[in-house]
Amino acid sequence: MNMGEAPKDIDPRSLDLAVGGQAVIEGVMMRCPTAIATAVRTPGGKIVIQCKAYRGFAVRAKLHRVALLRGAVNLVESMALGMRALTFSAEQALEEEDVGDRQTSLKDKLLLGLTLVFAFALSLALFFYLPLLLTEWTGANSGFMFNVVDGFFRLAVFLAYILLISRLKDMRTLFQYHGAEHKTIHTFENGLELTAENAQGFTTLHPRCGTSFLMFVMLTSIFVFMLLGKPDTIGDRLLRLSFVPLIGGIAYEIIRFSGKHAGAKWIQPFIWPGLMLQRITTQEPTLEQLEVAVRALRAVLEASAAEAAERHYREIVDGALPA
Repeated sequence: MNMGEAPKDIDPRSLDLAVGGQAVIEGVMMRCPTAIATAVRTPGGKIVIQCKAYRGFAVRAKLHRVALLRGAVNLVESMALGMRALTFSAEQALEEEDVGDRQTSLKDKLLLGLTLVFAFALSLALFFYLPLLLTEWTGANSGFMFNVVDGFFRLAVFLAYILLISRLKDMRTLFQYHGAEHKTIHTFENGLELTAENAQGFTTLHPRCGTSFLMFVMLTSIFVFMLLGKPDTIGDRLLRLSFVPLIGGIAYEIIRFSGKHAGAKWIQPFIWPGLMLQRITTQEPTLEQLEVAVRALRAVLEASAAEAAERHYREIVDGALPA
């Protein structure tokens, strides 16, 4: 089988989220159940690819078939992998030397861990604690009304955040690579050969996008927090935070289900909000950006097939893209 194509006798939608990805600095990270690859275009126009065999914790611990729990585990793991991919892409954006088999230092690991903790704490403060404070100022007293207003503020803060970062100049390129990631995955899921030209014809929107996942998290939190009533004490607020993994798990199951049934007409109203939000977080990519996403997905599929150990290599792109 050509690793640039999906198996002809298997519906890619039945692959249980087998292929996913993330935009990084001047590149794309792609992930499947047994491998992960990050492709980045350097300032000199070369494509650097880092590829390694990787099995997620949920699979290793045999939790991938446990509903809700697998989503919570996947949420934390995806954040860690995303930070590593971003770190690698940032290094390539500043360097032109060969990657080689460099080892991550203890200092780099500690810095990565601290960055991850800070990002998680900031997201909790911005999207959970701040809405609580704003809701208290409105004077809402009943548990139902408090959580409705709290959910409204949470969505408003989330949308404001998305709109704000979309106006940053450097974010446009990141959003273009986000669109390239989606187009490339669409190409794979439709069983076509993985080329930039084939990917160009697909939409930048995808029902399994992380943006849609975050939207489901915001909406799910409203209903989960309604069960907890109004948080009157610090203990009540901490209890809410303890439910974040459950909320992530529920949102994961929803997006997993919607991804498998995205073609059904009855599910369109449910995935529509997430797709509309992706019109902000994705932009139309260039052919050169699509080529980077294609190289990342090819690498992860080949590594998955070969059960490859960690590899680093550089591909040189001389002007015109392959036909």
